[in-house]
Amino acid sequence: MHLPALALYAGPDQVMTVTSGIAGVIGVLLMFWNKVVGAFLKIVHKVRGTTPEPAGPSKDTPTPQG
Repeated sequence: MHLPALALYAGPDQVMTVTSGIAGVIGVLLMFWNKVVGAFLKIVHKVRGTTPEPAGPSKDTPTPQG
């Protein structure tokens, strides 16, 4: 029997545990996606030293007066 080839074997009991853990992490990230992206952007802006743009309409562009 070839021992190196046997060391590379991954049975269903090992693979299902790893994939279940990965799916759990991805599920939590998707549930809190807005907060994850917001925290990431806050860190990026802090590192770059820029201020984030407001989410609403810009004050530079006039809004139509209807």
